[in-house]
Amino acid sequence: MPPPPPLLLLAVLAAAAPGCESTRSPAATCVDLQLHTCSDVPYNQMAFPTALEHRSRDVVEASSEYILLSVLHHLLEGQCNPDLRLLGCAVLAPRCEDGRVCRPCRRVCEGLREACQPAFDAIDMAWPYFLDCAHYFALEEEGCFDPLEKLRGGLEVEDTLPSSLPPTFIHFTHHSYAQMVHVLKRTAARCSHIARTYSIGRSFDGKDLLVIEFSGRPGKHELMEPEVKLIGNIHGNEVAGREMLIYLAQYLCSEYLLGSPRIQRLLNTTRIHLLPSMNPDGYEVAAAEGAGYNGWTSGRQNAQNLDLNRNFPDLTSEYYRLAGTRGARSDHMAIPQHYWWGKVAPETKAIMKWMRAVPFMLSASLHGGDLVVSYPFDYSQHPQEEKMFSPTPDEKMFKLLARAYADVHPMMMDKSEQRCGGNFLKTGSIINGADWYSFTGGMSDFNYLHTNCFEVTVELGCIKFPPEEALYGLWQHNKESLLSFMEMAHRGIKGVVMDKFGKPVKNARVLVKGIRHDVTTAPDGDYWRLLPPGSHIVIAQAPGYSKVMKKVTIPARMRRAGRVDFILQPLGPGPKKFLHGLQRGGPGPQDPLGDGGQQDELVGVRRQPTSRGAKPWWWSYLSSLSPNKPRWLLKY
Repeated sequence: MPPPPPLLLLAVLAAAAPGCESTRSPAATCVDLQLHTCSDVPYNQMAFPTALEHRSRDVVEASSEYILLSVLHHLLEGQCNPDLRLLGCAVLAPRCEDGRVCRPCRRVCEGLREACQPAFDAIDMAWPYFLDCAHYFALEEEGCFDPLEKLRGGLEVEDTLPSSLPPTFIHFTHHSYAQMVHVLKRTAARCSHIARTYSIGRSFDGKDLLVIEFSGRPGKHELMEPEVKLIGNIHGNEVAGREMLIYLAQYLCSEYLLGSPRIQRLLNTTRIHLLPSMNPDGYEVAAAEGAGYNGWTSGRQNAQNLDLNRNFPDLTSEYYRLAGTRGARSDHMAIPQHYWWGKVAPETKAIMKWMRAVPFMLSASLHGGDLVVSYPFDYSQHPQEEKMFSPTPDEKMFKLLARAYADVHPMMMDKSEQRCGGNFLKTGSIINGADWYSFTGGMSDFNYLHTNCFEVTVELGCIKFPPEEALYGLWQHNKESLLSFMEMAHRGIKGVVMDKFGKPVKNARVLVKGIRHDVTTAPDGDYWRLLPPGSHIVIAQAPGYSKVMKKVTIPARMRRAGRVDFILQPLGPGPKKFLHGLQRGGPGPQDPLGDGGQQDELVGVRRQPTSRGAKPWWWSYLSSLSPNKPRWLLKY
C-alpha cells in the first residue's frame, strides 16, 4: 500500500505509544498501579500478566522478588537507591498503555549493573535474575522507556527568574531540595563556560548529592591549579551553611560575568567545588518543623539515624598510637578493614570516593550552633580528656587558615563577650577542635590523615535553623570570609615532580623538614603544599629515584604560591631503598574504596565476611520474609 500522508503518519506514531510493544504482541490487561514499593514510578498503570507470570497484585506482593525490592536499599546501605528499585519495578510492575506493555531499556539496565554490581559483591549476593538485562529489557530499536527518567527529570532546569528581576538577583530565602537543585542548575547554565553541576552520589533516601564546580575549564583538573571544596549541611538541621553556598554559587557566577577582577582571578586560577547539602534527607526532617521551631537535634542525622560527622574512619587514634614509632607514617593512612564491618552511610562513602577522585588540598565544612572556626585534631590525644589541646604537625598553617576566615568576619571580631561565640573571644574566634570538645570519626581529621587536604570547621552562628529574615545578614557577614578562605589555596608552594625526561612522577612524596606530614603528587605530577611564611627545607622523593632537597623562603606578605619544581634522577644499579607507606589516598588491604579504581561504586561490608560455602548474613532475614526462599540470590 502507498505510504500514508505525513499528518496521518504522525497520528499513527503518536498512537503507537513510544516504548511499548506492537499490537502483534498478546494483549495485556492494564490496571491501576497500587504497589506501595513502586508508587513513585513514572507511570500510573501496570500490566498483567507480568514478565514473571504474576497475574494479580496479591501474587506480586507475596513474591520474593517484590520483597527483595522493598528491603534492598537497607541491605545495600543506600547504595544505588532508588535506581535499583525503580529498575526492578519496571519488570515486576510493567508499564502498560492502551493495552500494550512498555519494556524498560536494556542500556539503562546495563549501566546500572556495571555501577551496582560491586555493592552486591560486597554482601556476597548474586545479581537478581529478574534484572537480567538481556532477557527482561528491550533495545532502543525495539522500543523501550527509561525507568529512571523521573530521577533525571528532577535535575533539569525548570524555573527561570521573572523578567522583571536582573540576572544578578539572589533570593535570600530557604531552599527546598528541588529549589536548591534548580538554582544550582540555572546558575551553571548561565555561566556554562566556567561552571557545571555533577552528582557525587546519592543520600540514603536517593537524593543526589549535587555539586556545582567553578573553574576556567569545568570538569577538568588543570596542571598546578589547586582544588578546593566547601561542604554545607553535614548535619541536616544546621542549614546556614547550605544557604551560604547556594548564595555563593550565584555570587561567583554574577561577579565573574560583571568583570570583577578579584572573582575572575580566583576562578581562573582555582577549581572550586561547592556541595551545599551533604545531608539532604536530614534537612527534610528539620525543614518540616521550620525555622524557629526546630529542636537542637531534629534532622541532625541522616535517614539511617547516623551522625555523618562521626561516621568517617577514626585514623586519629591510630596516628596517636604510632606517634612514637620511628619511621611510621603520619599521613595518607589506610582505612582499617574493621571500619567496613560497621554501618557506613552512603553519604560518607560518596565523600570519600570524591576525595579519592579529586586531589583536594583545601576544604571547609560549614556548621551551626556556635560562632567559631575550629581546626584539627578534633580527637584528643588522651581519650579520657574531653577537652585537650591536640595539634597536628601543621598547627601553624591551620591557625592561618582559621584566621583567614575569622579575621574578616565582623561578628567573630566583635569584642562583646555577651554575643554568640563570645566565649572564644580570647582566642580570636578560632580554636583547636579537641581543645573545644573531643570526638572521633570526624571529617576534618580524616581529610588530613588520609589525603593531602587541609579542612577546617566553621560554625556560622548559634541558631542552627535561622529565620528567613536573618539570611541576608548572615550572607553579608560570611561573604568576605568565604572568599578570603578560598584564596588561601594560593599560599605556600606548588610545583611539578618529574623525571629527567620531563615525565611526571605521580605519588611522589614532598616532605618539609620539621613537619611530620607529607603531601604526594597527583597523577600529573603536580603538588601543593600549604606552608606558613618563613624558611623551609623541602624534599621530593619517590621509589627508584634519588631524593632532591631545596631551601624555600616564603615572605610574610606573599599572596601567591611559589613554584618549586623537582627533577628526580633514577637510582643507579644495586639495591634500591623503597619508600614505605601508602600512596596518595591509596587503598589499604581489601579497601572497598580502592577496588577497581575511582569510578567504581563505593561499597562497604556491613558485617564480617562469611567463609566460602556458608550462607551469607542476609539469608536468614530474607528467608523469613517469604515462603519462597530466594535461592537465586546465592552465589554458591
